[in-house]
Amino acid sequence: MESLYSISPSTLTFPSRRRCPNDAVAVLRSSSCSPVASQERKRSVSTMVSAKPITKPKPTTITTETIETTTKKKVLVPIGHGTEEMEAVILVDVLRRAGAHVVLASVEPEVEVEASSGTRLVADASISTCLDQDFDLIALPGGMPGSARLRDCEILRKITSKQAEEKRLYGAICAAPAVTLLPWGLLKRKQTTCHPAFMDKLPRFWAVKSNIQVSGELTTSRGPGTAFVFALSLVEQLFGETVAKEVGEWLLLPVDDGHRRKEEFNTVEWSVDRNPQVLIPVANGSEEIEVVTVVDILRRAKVDVIVASVEKSLQIVASQDTKIVADKSINNAAESIYDLIILPGGAVGAERLHKSKVLKRLLKEQESAGRIYGAMCSSPVFLQKQGLIKDKRATAHPSVISKLTNQIVDGAGVVIDGKLITSRGLATVTDFALAIVSKLYGHARARSVAEGLVFEYPRN
Repeated sequence: MESLYSISPSTLTFPSRRRCPNDAVAVLRSSSCSPVASQERKRSVSTMVSAKPITKPKPTTITTETIETTTKKKVLVPIGHGTEEMEAVILVDVLRRAGAHVVLASVEPEVEVEASSGTRLVADASISTCLDQDFDLIALPGGMPGSARLRDCEILRKITSKQAEEKRLYGAICAAPAVTLLPWGLLKRKQTTCHPAFMDKLPRFWAVKSNIQVSGELTTSRGPGTAFVFALSLVEQLFGETVAKEVGEWLLLPVDDGHRRKEEFNTVEWSVDRNPQVLIPVANGSEEIEVVTVVDILRRAKVDVIVASVEKSLQIVASQDTKIVADKSINNAAESIYDLIILPGGAVGAERLHKSKVLKRLLKEQESAGRIYGAMCSSPVFLQKQGLIKDKRATAHPSVISKLTNQIVDGAGVVIDGKLITSRGLATVTDFALAIVSKLYGHARARSVAEGLVFEYPRN
């Protein structure tokens, strides 16, 4: 099976039919890990447009909203109960970083959707509001019963069928090609891939066992472990190869370039005498890829995970504007003891986590009791400020790694030192989550979870 890690962002060569000499690269350069990225993109687009000669008598009527609808590529990502959260969130995150205007639309009567591993996402709109809109791309996440919920939505069927008839881009990942697009008749005479568990449902002559398959306007992929490559393929088709390369690099997409996926020091057992209890605190600006991926993978491994908001509301707005509903407030979550506390990154999110007195107390107690804790992306700096990584090796996002004063392990995606685990974040988070599963349950379970994700588990 082709490895996700055998594809370098600098050598992505996905087939493209619609490259456009647009301003996407300039928009992309305004992106960051913080929730202000979307606002920066708006200002960047606004600046570029206003810099051009305007012949209309009332140029002041050109608003940010008008600019977005006339210059941005518009993308629809539908979700329903049981949608695979990793796939949905990675699609939305990556496409927004590339400069696309992404509409996350619910096919349910309500906009709040419970995804396949229990993450609660709040859509931007109801699918009914999208019926009369045109999209440059429609991308369907998989998951069960999410793919069946998408299939049974008549409005979505009409929208996607029109998209295919008009030869505009559409795509599907995981179970969605077989469960959703096949019954709609949208796979005819097109080579297609999907999750291995559903390959037997595809027409045998047209089924392809590859991580990514582009066939005309249709792009398909295999599962959560190939979601980054799937999303980058769609970015390349919308914005061109240059943008896809830059997004891939900024996502820290692991490649076979000599960098190590994981390093461990001062090895100790992470044994617990019960089903592990894990706390993941979140805030406005937390990086959604990191939150959702860790929650999804740990719950697949049968870990009890609690997502706790440090904000006044359970609903937080993540770094790329994805809305996530936490399970509890940090005050309620603090009533329990956790075997592991994990801090997601995102520049603004990490700062807001650092302001929580309750979280600081929990982390101090975690260290004092000899329990496990960890952080991703920019959050290892938070741990350092609390004196929780002294004399330990760690890593962090390249933008903040110089702020760490302890022994930095640069070049490794994940670093474990005793009962501390850190990672560079973003696309390295799958390795991070699987490393936790391996420490808690052993390599066999981690490898089993990786197979379900269609993700190549490291040999060492």
